[in-house]
Amino acid sequence: MPEEELKLKENETVRQLDKIDGQLLSLFLKRMALSEERAADGEGRGLPVEDKLREREILSKISENSGALEPYARHFFTMLFHLSGARRKEVKSGPSKVGKQIEKALSAGGAVFPRGGTVACQGVEGANSQAACDKLFTRGSIVYVKTFEAVFDAVESGLCQYGVLPVENSSSGSVRSTYTLLQQKSFSVVRSTTLRLRHELLAKPATKLADIREIYSHEQAISQCSKFLSALKDVKVIPCGNTALAAKLVSESEDPGIAAISSHSCAGLYGLNVVADSVQDCENNYTRFLCIAKEPKIFDGADKISIILTCENSPGALYEILSRPAALGINMSKLESCPISGKNFEFVFFIDLDASVREPGVKAMLEDLERGSETFNFLGNYEEV
Repeated sequence: MPEEELKLKENETVRQLDKIDGQLLSLFLKRMALSEERAADGEGRGLPVEDKLREREILSKISENSGALEPYARHFFTMLFHLSGARRKEVKSGPSKVGKQIEKALSAGGAVFPRGGTVACQGVEGANSQAACDKLFTRGSIVYVKTFEAVFDAVESGLCQYGVLPVENSSSGSVRSTYTLLQQKSFSVVRSTTLRLRHELLAKPATKLADIREIYSHEQAISQCSKFLSALKDVKVIPCGNTALAAKLVSESEDPGIAAISSHSCAGLYGLNVVADSVQDCENNYTRFLCIAKEPKIFDGADKISIILTCENSPGALYEILSRPAALGINMSKLESCPISGKNFEFVFFIDLDASVREPGVKAMLEDLERGSETFNFLGNYEEV
């Protein structure tokens, strides 16, 4: 076919596609309006928002009449039913729980994140959480506690205004205990920061690598230094509560054969020597820390949203979740699944979005996600520094 005819054919095809797209949009808007009207009429008679029996009947007819394109047609109408249902719920339900939470957080926040405050962190002086506290609060007063749960307790009781906890590492992944506590307790994430960690093997002066029989450190640091540790022979690796606590333990012990995987600052702080430096598996070893508060607060500059949700274990359920931020052009910077204890292959999802609730459509998208999820936790909208 000559090039000129091909061009004419292409132009005609594009014209027809544009026409069909316009018809589809018009029909879509008309269908959504009728769906809302039907829901409003049904509400007065106590009818449910969704009509699953009718949807199944429609999908059955579509499967019979769409030939080779049946999977695509079925998916198209399934998504259409979902959008209609989401809109009906939005109109019927009014403001959602997350919508009210966002409004409260915006009112409680401010233009500037505070430089000072009383902050709880797990560990002792020299802990990585302390370094994160110092980065987040240049005039902060730190209260050290023994466990991650004690950080939440300190904030819950009013002893501290804020708490700082590690949430994920670039090498060893998420800190599940932090996520578990975020699920169980109603706290708001108000800021976050990321630190580059450099692990060193510390021991008493005059102790050599060949003398070491036991090494103490936090389980995350142990995981991040697995290659170095696996190369050592006849050395017992013992987890403890914190890398700084491990260094403190070694400094206070009478045993010259023990060592700690900790930071360079802890060597000076606890009078230890560096037996081996940079023992982590990956040179680019980063840990992200969250700052939590008892009440929801959103400060100016907030550009990251964290949520935890569970959804129905059915085909397309996760796709529906992923498609909603994508429709607004929002990047999903984290998506991680975790098995739910006691459930048969059911999962909870940890999600981070690069967005602000002040952006058009974001609040409505979160409300829609909440309505479509079995459980939904809005952790906060905050800035990462």
